[in-house]
Amino acid sequence: MSVSIVRTFDHYKGSLNALELIEGEIREVVDNRRKFLIKPNFVSTTTYLAATPIETVEAILYFISSRFEPSEILIGESPSMGPLKDALKNFGYHRIKNLYREVEFVDLDDYDQQRFVLVDENGKEFEVYVSKLLLDKSYVRISPCRAKTHDTVIVTLSIKNIVMGSIKRGWKHEMHRGYLSINYNIAKLATYMMPDLGLVDGVEAMEGNGPIAGSPKRWGVIFASTNPVNLDAVVSYAMGFNPADIGYLYFLWRWGYGEIDVSKIKVVGGNLEEVKTVFRPHYAYEMQLSWKDRARKLGFI
Repeated sequence: MSVSIVRTFDHYKGSLNALELIEGEIREVVDNRRKFLIKPNFVSTTTYLAATPIETVEAILYFISSRFEPSEILIGESPSMGPLKDALKNFGYHRIKNLYREVEFVDLDDYDQQRFVLVDENGKEFEVYVSKLLLDKSYVRISPCRAKTHDTVIVTLSIKNIVMGSIKRGWKHEMHRGYLSINYNIAKLATYMMPDLGLVDGVEAMEGNGPIAGSPKRWGVIFASTNPVNLDAVVSYAMGFNPADIGYLYFLWRWGYGEIDVSKIKVVGGNLEEVKTVFRPHYAYEMQLSWKDRARKLGFI
């Protein structure tokens, strides 16, 4: 699947344009489904730069409402820090109801949970509980997020947004058991809830000590794709990173879920090399790269 690239400093128009460039592929993915679940990133309920811009979500709502006949549109999240209602208020999301009365805001923790038993890099089992709503394939799962660096997995983009948001509050910390463990288990959980559509907003991104305490980076580019592995690989490359160094992308590529060699990914709209930049990584970047050596030693790769 192709990845669209749009150079812009307008969240709404740029997001809509990015979706329009791959409209045919989106129609194929949606098929005859009419239920949509949009999962923005509210890792913090107070830090605007850590959250998905509301204009990005509004563009998605316009796109799906004007091209399909939705029977249900949910905007759902399980914030790591603070209640969902605070994020909706602080980031202005309630204005969405003025235009789209059918939209419902839902806390993913309010739904039934499915227990997953995972294994860390030391062979120790642990459990997490995942919202069954995000596991429901009758919904078209859409993952819009801001491009950000991260403190354990280098970058947090469309795949990590949906995986970590799916985990019930009080259990998210269980994923942090080492650099190899978190990468491997994000990838494993992603196979159960891969987004049908991802959109990464880099109009104003975050570099440095993300995903919350980083610095703003005015980048002016938006990406979208119906293959989130391809999408996140292209975005991470454009951020100045090697997609093969990002553990969860590497594992998903090995398992056949997408491509991480950007020379093999079709790009439409903008030119990838022209939007490529260099993001300042998290201060723990060198340690984050250790997942690969440990994976080799333990036979993960």
